[in-house]
Amino acid sequence: MSIRHGLLALLEHGPRYGSQLRTEFESRTGATWPLNVGQVYTTLGRLERDGLVGQSGEDGAGHALYAITDAGRAELRTWFEKPVDRTSPARDELAIKLAMAVGAPGVDIRAVIQSQRRHTVKAMQDYTRLKAQALAALEDTASRERDDVAWLLVLEQLIFQTEAEARWLDHCESRLIRLSATAVAPAPAPAPAPSDTASASASASVEPGHGPGAPHAPGAGAGGGGEAGGSGGRRGARAGGRGR
Repeated sequence: MSIRHGLLALLEHGPRYGSQLRTEFESRTGATWPLNVGQVYTTLGRLERDGLVGQSGEDGAGHALYAITDAGRAELRTWFEKPVDRTSPARDELAIKLAMAVGAPGVDIRAVIQSQRRHTVKAMQDYTRLKAQALAALEDTASRERDDVAWLLVLEQLIFQTEAEARWLDHCESRLIRLSATAVAPAPAPAPAPSDTASASASASVEPGHGPGAPHAPGAGAGGGGEAGGSGGRRGARAGGRGR
């Protein structure tokens, strides 16, 4: 947030003292980014050092007044015309927290996400309620107060920001679920080697007891011999009958 340029914008409306600048800044932004008087005077001192403001006497109560210079007006015009640089985004505590929670021992990152989502949704509801009040105030008055319109714009930016944060948290949780499912999926069983397949097929085709070197069944030799002996006896009996 550029407090420096915010104070220049307020000083363009006329000389102001420190406490007055703080009050007007917070009124314009709905105290979304509160300032303390010390911060205001420190910034004024730097602006005076850079030739962008200068002291302009005192008011009736003895407050030192500050006024914008021509160089300050040129600086302010450049700020209004130049887009806000997003190539170097400001540090986001939530993004850093989730990045550090990934793989942290003893940290359930999904619980962190769910807790933050509840807080974000509540903040979005609060901002939406304040927006409704701001709109009602604008509709009830014939004039459109500058500070009321500015506060409404700030509220709407906060609403859009929290909506985007809630969607991002949903995305983070879905991403982690998909990555977790991929990590625990069982690996496919390796295919058997060709030599192992051939050996298994050969073993399955040989019946028990009939393979090479398999022992003969008990009595096999005796049964064969008995059959041969029986045939020999019948031949001898026929020969003896012819002799008679």
